[in-house]
This record gives sequence, C-alpha cells and structure tokens, in this order.
Amino acid sequence: QVQLVESGGGLVQAGGSLRLSCAASGRTFSNYVMGWFRQAPGKERESVACISWSGAATTYADSVKGRFTISRENAKNTLYLQMNVLKPEDTAVYYCALDPRLYPATMSLHQDTYKYWGQGTQVTVSP
Repeated sequence: QVQLVESGGGLVQAGGSLRLSCAASGRTFSNYVMGWFRQAPGKERESVACISWSGAATTYADSVKGRFTISRENAKNTLYLQMNVLKPEDTAVYYCALDPRLYPATMSLHQDTYKYWGQGTQVTVSP
C-alpha cells in the first residue's frame, strides 16, 4: 500500500517562497517517477513538475518554469517542491503523486500516468 503525505503548505505573500515535502512509504521510493500537481478553486487539476527516479531529470509546466524546483531525497523517501517568487495564481491545493511504472524510459506530466496520490496541502498566496 503506497502512502503519500504532503506538508509545508501555508499562507504567503506574493513574491515569497515555500517548500513543500511529500513523504512516501509502501514502495521502494527510488524506483519511481514522482510528480507534483495542483488544483485551484473552481479549476481542473493541472500538472506542475515531475522528476525521474534518480533525480537526474526534471520537467516543468510552463507556468512554473524558472520559479519552482522539484527535487527528491531517495535516502529519506521524500519529494520536495521549492516554490519561489510565488504569485496569487499559484494558490491551490498541491498534490504529490507516484507513477507506478518501474524505471520508465520517459517521464510524463499526464495525470493519468500517476496512480497514487497524496491528500494535498493548501498553498495560499496573497497579493
């Protein structure tokens, strides 16, 4: 049973920073691609970033490129999302997710690829 638990959300002013964490258990974390997604009020869930099983490769949505950094610490079974220069439009519930394909040749930001999801953490950016 895979369990993903996000933390680190909160209220921050525009221009500020937050770091989200996602603690994983139930599988060998280092074998799998991980991703971050978000859902704003009244909107569909969207992709934010994903990272390869080794951490060597990352992909970002255009909306966060240059401001957010995804990383992972396999020894601690933990995924991170460093968010800088936050904007009010970044306000959303942020979710981490695991792609259950073992050592995939390619990464994907398509949500259907990810089968295990955390409960989410709220990020609110005030103007």
